[in-house]
Amino acid sequence: MERKKGSAHELSVWLRDQLTRRGYDLGPRGGGQTRFAEESGIGRATVSRMLGGSGATDTRVLAQLAAALEVPLGEVLVRAGIATDEELGRVAHPDPGPRHITPEQAADELGISDEQARRVFVSMVKTLQRTPPPTEQRSADQ
Repeated sequence: MERKKGSAHELSVWLRDQLTRRGYDLGPRGGGQTRFAEESGIGRATVSRMLGGSGATDTRVLAQLAAALEVPLGEVLVRAGIATDEELGRVAHPDPGPRHITPEQAADELGISDEQARRVFVSMVKTLQRTPPPTEQRSADQ
């Protein structure tokens, strides 16, 4: 299992960089924290905690942060240590596992619409499903 690389400190450093690059003056009297809090809808105390390295584990706040910065929520979740890149990958591209469909569904997916062709196809598939593979037939014959 991949260790979560993000942390409150990493979020703080990343957020500070994001805000500075966007022109927010984060100096003691710059007003950048207050301006960002007002523009993002995130409370000033929460912005201050995030910039101070205390983090924010409330995913609603992190979603607001992502929206305000116009970055993917996944990036913010990784920076905050909520998720890993691997976990986000599994969410974005889940393993569908084995897929089982009926012969009728297979006919639909293959576009077999002629009724007689469908009956032949479905019948053939059902016959093949009941027939053991050649190696199993040899074992049964012996």
